[in-house]
Amino acid sequence: MSATDANLAQHDGGGTTPPPSVPRARRRRGLGWPGRLEVLLMAGPAVLFFVGFVIVPVIMAAYYGFFRWAGYGPATDFVGLKNYVTIFTDPNFQAALLHNGFIVVMSLVLQGPIAILLALLLNRRMRGQSVIRVLIFVPYVIAEVVVGTGFSLLLATKGAANGALENLGLGFLTADWLSDPAIAIWTLMAILTWKYVGFAVILFLAGLQGIPEELYEAAAIDGATYWQIQRRITLPLLAPTLRIWAFLSIIGALQLFDLVYIIWGQYVSSVAGTNTMAIYMVATGRNAGNFGYGNAVAVVIFVISLIVALVYQRFVLRRDTAGAITERGAR
Repeated sequence: MSATDANLAQHDGGGTTPPPSVPRARRRRGLGWPGRLEVLLMAGPAVLFFVGFVIVPVIMAAYYGFFRWAGYGPATDFVGLKNYVTIFTDPNFQAALLHNGFIVVMSLVLQGPIAILLALLLNRRMRGQSVIRVLIFVPYVIAEVVVGTGFSLLLATKGAANGALENLGLGFLTADWLSDPAIAIWTLMAILTWKYVGFAVILFLAGLQGIPEELYEAAAIDGATYWQIQRRITLPLLAPTLRIWAFLSIIGALQLFDLVYIIWGQYVSSVAGTNTMAIYMVATGRNAGNFGYGNAVAVVIFVISLIVALVYQRFVLRRDTAGAITERGAR
């Protein structure tokens, strides 16, 4: 056999020598300079904005938190960790932290079930479905200033709510909805539920649209009842959306400021039992002329939110992100 015939036999599969393999380094080709330049152009502006408006302010707040600073001029009165020690030993901050924790828990307990029931109801074909969806979502898009001002007038001691109850002969139900410490926190929860349940409903409706109808049909053929279908099929498949909504609700509750500040103000909120960490930050920082202390409170709120977010992602969102993050070598 000539050399030419041997080469032909090898190319036709008749030889015993396998074709040379492509080196692993050549198969796993990197992005190269054009690809890296494209990534830089696409992600660069977002990274710059994130660094400029998030990372740098956090670093500056941490720096000024070590000083007694009036908010202008260079910070020269160094106090070290005194501001942070004062924060964690102040009963007012401890009360605000407890209020935020209560709001976090009750937001999940109240808004979650209500939103799930409304989403299940609106996921079925019915007359006026689109109008009802819009009406439920409208409170979420109304500005907090409008909502706060409206409810502060509506729920005042001599406001429209108590006036309507008295006109209906239900005067025994009138109360100081905003000033009574035993009622004010529940008033806040009712307002927050009315304001933000529409957002949860929209998220859950989007999650329900992704569940195949064939699963419901197969379960119905097997004799499953409506509530069995929801418990065995809908809720498990809706769990990723529930976990994302819960995460957003928790972070929002930890940083709650606007509605409380508008309805109760910085001083009434502490008396009525609706004070939050953000309200405490403004009252003891900017309004007290101690911007160094206010920056320290802002850093504490940031660290608390960051820890909660990381713990939640580690133990709750891990199952949702495990399949989305893959190693480069497995591609």
